[in-house]
Amino acid sequence: MIGIGYLSAFSSVSRSGFVRSWLGEYSSQLISDSRSDDHFFIRLASAGVERTKYKVRYDPAYVRIPYPNGDVPAGMGVCTDEIVRAYRRVGIDLQAGVHEDMKEVFWSYPKLWRMTGPDPNIDHRRVPNLMVYLTRKGSVLPIDNDPLIYRPGDIVAWELSNGLLHIGLVVVPRSRDGKRHLIVHNIGQGPKLEDALFVGRIIGHFRYQP
Repeated sequence: MIGIGYLSAFSSVSRSGFVRSWLGEYSSQLISDSRSDDHFFIRLASAGVERTKYKVRYDPAYVRIPYPNGDVPAGMGVCTDEIVRAYRRVGIDLQAGVHEDMKEVFWSYPKLWRMTGPDPNIDHRRVPNLMVYLTRKGSVLPIDNDPLIYRPGDIVAWELSNGLLHIGLVVVPRSRDGKRHLIVHNIGQGPKLEDALFVGRIIGHFRYQP
């Protein structure tokens, strides 16, 4: 299964409904990221590229993990885990961030998994939850077909052609034609550095520095 999030646990109607609702509200969430620290985002992008040196089996299995700073076993993971791991390399724990926010405003997060409360083992590993967290705590940036607006350290979320959701990190290296920054993501074969900015329909564009 590509692009995580335990999305097989609910119907495609529910998933498509989330995307429609999300995009309907997206423009109202746009904010400036003028306070962002370019040095931080270059470090984050470098941490993402470093992740491509690791062999990871694509595996969305539910795993009980420590909290905070918990992670599934190093040899397994999905697209969201690569975002979490890159941020952890620069000292930021998205597991804790998502969990603490969900404890405060659980009702603000998608109701796609029949959950009755937060679960620190899995919440941060679901694309829709990360999208909501990044909207609440980060900068929500424009979505456009112009590759120049996607900068190193940005996070991009997609709806793939099969309807599944996916997420990845924009990094410094560029495509062979020099027109696009490459993406670090795990779309089924472990963390890869690829020319994948337009791998699917872009449904989210974020920049996050606590």
